[in-house]
Amino acid sequence: MPKTMIEFQDVGCVLNAKNPQAILSGISLEIADGQVVALLGRSGSGKTTMLKTVNRLRAFTSGDVLVDGRSVNTWDVIKLRRRIGYVIQETGLFPHLTVEENVCVVPHLERWPAERTRSRFREVMDLVGLHADDYARRYPRELSGGQRQRVGVARALAADPAILLMDEPFGALDPITRADLQQAFLNTARRVAKTIVLVTHDLREALLLASRIVLLDAGRIVASASSNEFLKLDHPTAHQFIAASELRTGTAA
Repeated sequence: MPKTMIEFQDVGCVLNAKNPQAILSGISLEIADGQVVALLGRSGSGKTTMLKTVNRLRAFTSGDVLVDGRSVNTWDVIKLRRRIGYVIQETGLFPHLTVEENVCVVPHLERWPAERTRSRFREVMDLVGLHADDYARRYPRELSGGQRQRVGVARALAADPAILLMDEPFGALDPITRADLQQAFLNTARRVAKTIVLVTHDLREALLLASRIVLLDAGRIVASASSNEFLKLDHPTAHQFIAASELRTGTAA
C-alpha cells in the first residue's frame, strides 16, 4: 500500500490577525505517494490557500500539514521547498536568465556537478516535449506562452522532487495550447510517478488529469471522489460543476 506523502490534519486558516474570517476550516485529507489529486472549486473556495500550506507559502492557524510524515513546521523551509516542485499560471520564470539557467536554478543551488546538471536539463526538457539544444540559450521573452509553461514545468521537475504542486498551470492559455499541454502533462505524469496536487476550476481538466478530485466550497472539503465517481456525486456544488461543464453521469471528459 502506498505511503501517505501529504496529510492535512483538521487544518484551518484565517485571512489575517486583524480579520479572523476563515479561509480554510477543518481540512483533513491524505494524499498517497504517486497520486495525482485535483483541488477543484470556484474562485475563493480556498484551493490555492490549501495548496500553499504544503510548501509553507501560506501559514495555517490550526491543525497540521505533514509532508512525508513530518509537520511542515518542523522542516527547514528552504529544504522543504527544494524537495517540492511548484508551477504557477504565469510560470514565474526569471526574465534575465536563459531557459537552461531557469530550469537549473535548484540544481545549481544544491551544488550539483556540472555534468549532472546538464544531463538533467536534457532529461526534463525531453519530458515536457522541448528540444534542449533549441531552447537552452533562449530567454523567456523569446518563447510563446505554451513554451514558457513547459519550461516552468521542466524547472519544477529539475531537482527530481517527490512532490509537484501546480496552481492552475494551464489557465491563461488558449484552448488549443491548453489541450496540448494537458496531454503533455499526462505523458509526463505517467513517466515521473510524482505525487501531484493540481489546483483547477475546470472540471473537465480535473477529470482528465487527476485520479482523485477534491471539491472545496467556502474553505471546506465538501466531496472527495475518484474521477469515475465524481459525476455520480449527489452534492449541489458538484451538480453545479457538472452542469456548467455540460457533463452527465457516464460521459467522458
